Amino acid sequence: MNVIARAKAPTPKFFRILRTVGLALAAAGGTILAAPVSLPALAITLAGYATLVGGVMTAVSQTAVKDEPAEDDEVN
Repeated sequence: MNVIARAKAPTPKFFRILRTVGLALAAAGGTILAAPVSLPALAITLAGYATLVGGVMTAVSQTAVKDEPAEDDEVN
C-alpha cells in the first residue's frame, strides 16, 4: 500500500481522536509562538515542542488504517 492510498483509507476511531488532539495541540502551540506579546523563554520553548509533537501525532494518526483482509487472501 503506497502513502497516498494509505492516507485515503479509512482511519480507526482511536486514531481519528488522536489526530484531532494532535491538531489542537499544534494549533495551541502555534498560537503561543505567534503571540504579539513578550513571553518567557520557557513558554516559547514548550510551545515549540507542543507544535512539533502535535504535528507528528497528526501525521502518524493519519496514516493508520483499518485492517481489512484483501479479497484475494484465503481464509482458513
